[in-house]
Amino acid sequence: MIFDAHSDLPTFIYNERKAGKTRVLEENYKRFFNGISARVMAIWTRPDKRKEATVYGLEVLNAFLRDLEESERFELVRNVEEMRKAIEEGRVALWLGLEGGEPIGESLDLLEIFHRLGLRVLTLTWSLRNAIGDGVFERTNGGLTNFGVEVVGKAEELGIVIDLSHINEAGFWDALEVTSFPVIASHSNAKSLCDNRRNLTDEQLKAIAERGGVIGAVAIPGFVDKERPTLEKYVEHIIYMADLIGYQHVGLGFDFVYYLPGWSGKSVEGFENESKIPALIEKMKENFSEKELEGITFKNFERVFEKIT
Repeated sequence: MIFDAHSDLPTFIYNERKAGKTRVLEENYKRFFNGISARVMAIWTRPDKRKEATVYGLEVLNAFLRDLEESERFELVRNVEEMRKAIEEGRVALWLGLEGGEPIGESLDLLEIFHRLGLRVLTLTWSLRNAIGDGVFERTNGGLTNFGVEVVGKAEELGIVIDLSHINEAGFWDALEVTSFPVIASHSNAKSLCDNRRNLTDEQLKAIAERGGVIGAVAIPGFVDKERPTLEKYVEHIIYMADLIGYQHVGLGFDFVYYLPGWSGKSVEGFENESKIPALIEKMKENFSEKELEGITFKNFERVFEKIT
């Protein structure tokens, strides 16, 4: 079983339904969900939609929920018990996430509303600044705002997993200072292997592990290797993080984007899409035991979500 901690498929679903298509998930089941048992479906507020982030976020969510209503093989889940039941009954368990807190604006009430609609994973920022804090692309290094601290506290109260991918380093440490809960970095790699500002330092990796959290290895080429991003290089990140912090704190957060406009062809060589998951598993078997493999591919994220949601 595969637990993929980050997918931008809600954007694809929204665009397809805007174009008049229906049953998008069902029609693309074999394409997008080969071997996937559970996946975080993240609503990403694109930079051009930031001024209307709340409306756009709700529109994307509505498109996603409408598509689910037309689906037989997928289920939106709100806790691990529901996830296990869905998988046992042969459906793919989908978790709802926000990739960046822009849709909640400066309102804890909006955070609660999204939670009522199914939100269980909150990536505090995308790579830019919002009311919660600064992302990694900002020139400044402002960390969490006062409102950001309130958001972390409200997320704890509601049972929402805090995701520290995309936030800048100051905000990363601020978040750990104000929460005692496990946190995740749903789609990040090791900066020691690939010096990309979206990747995490050894100190950050260790800090997530010390909280009982998990880092999802991401399959974006620029986060894998600057010269030749390959499946082998991707697995090297998984091995490096497992050796550094323990396999119990490493998972998968593919972030495949080959289906988004402008990203065609920008893929890891040998791991371009979900159809290559069997090749990933075979490569990982060369370095991990069956128990370790089970943890990295599914159970590690399951543990964190069970504790929080």
